[in-house]
Amino acid sequence: MYAIIATGGKQYRVSEGDTIFIEKLDAQPDSEVTFPVLMLVGDEVRMGTPEVEGASVTGKVVRHGKGQKIVVFKYKSKKNYRRKQGHRQPFTQVEILTVKG
Repeated sequence: MYAIIATGGKQYRVSEGDTIFIEKLDAQPDSEVTFPVLMLVGDEVRMGTPEVEGASVTGKVVRHGKGQKIVVFKYKSKKNYRRKQGHRQPFTQVEILTVKG
């Protein structure tokens, strides 16, 4: 059985035991979070409008961190215009505990 959940403006396909990296959540490590279920696939496929009634996905926050650095470099030839900027996107690592349907 797996579910499609929505968090941080993105959708993820999860099942029990998965570990996912999502946009940073305002939750402490070792706390539990619940996600809305958009679609549930098991013996039958259940679609939500927008969420599946009575279905939920529970996960445990493992840690918070930052991703690899992305270098943003702007350049215009022959004009002596160069701008270098870096960015590291924060994330939350979540372990999926249960998928209830």
